[in-house]
Amino acid sequence: MKITVIFPLLLLVCSGCTDQNKQIAKQQPCPQDINAVLREMTATLTQQKFEMRLLQRENKEHAAKLERQETELKKQETELKKQETELKKQETEVDKLKQQLKVGQVAFSASLLDTGHGDVGPFPTYTTLTFKHVPTNIGKAYNPHTGIFTAPVRGAYHFEWYIGTHGGAQPSGAVLVKNSEHIFIAWEHQPSHYGSSANGVTLLLEVGDVVFLRLWVNTKVFDNSNHHTTFSGHLLFTM
Repeated sequence: MKITVIFPLLLLVCSGCTDQNKQIAKQQPCPQDINAVLREMTATLTQQKFEMRLLQRENKEHAAKLERQETELKKQETELKKQETELKKQETEVDKLKQQLKVGQVAFSASLLDTGHGDVGPFPTYTTLTFKHVPTNIGKAYNPHTGIFTAPVRGAYHFEWYIGTHGGAQPSGAVLVKNSEHIFIAWEHQPSHYGSSANGVTLLLEVGDVVFLRLWVNTKVFDNSNHHTTFSGHLLFTM
């Protein structure tokens, strides 16, 4: 009787244990599942590392490319500055050439009296002759108020002057002066009738040098509407 009762109880206990073990087995993954998860995680991590290295390499390449572009841009900016500097130099040279061309156009001709007729002189000292009738004054280098020519540019200049007067006690004489130096003189003296004289010279002048005519001491010159006494000059070439 006892054996008959115990056996079913054992079966019931075993059955309960088996069900409990099944539940525990369901709650805890088996080693094979854990290994699969680990392998998947390892593969994912490896892929992420590969992608990270790929991104890092792409970033380095992009940074290097950007650096090259910046270097090229700096080179272009430097070249542009050089071109701008060269352009400014060329513009300056063009302005200089224009200025030289402008000041290189120098020529004048003038006669002693603007109106009327008569003698100028004699005087006891050297006297600057002021040629007031000025038909030509290209470059405005000659001043009809002072009788002085001022060189606007360094170069070779040619000057000519013609003087004359009626014969008598006083001769006619005029000396060309560069700054304060007497260069050449035109001189004429005869007892009667009209006498004239002329001279010419080429001078190397610096900017600001002055050239004018002085009436020689105790001499006279004559002029009228026919313009006998004249003073002319022009720039031959710059230097």
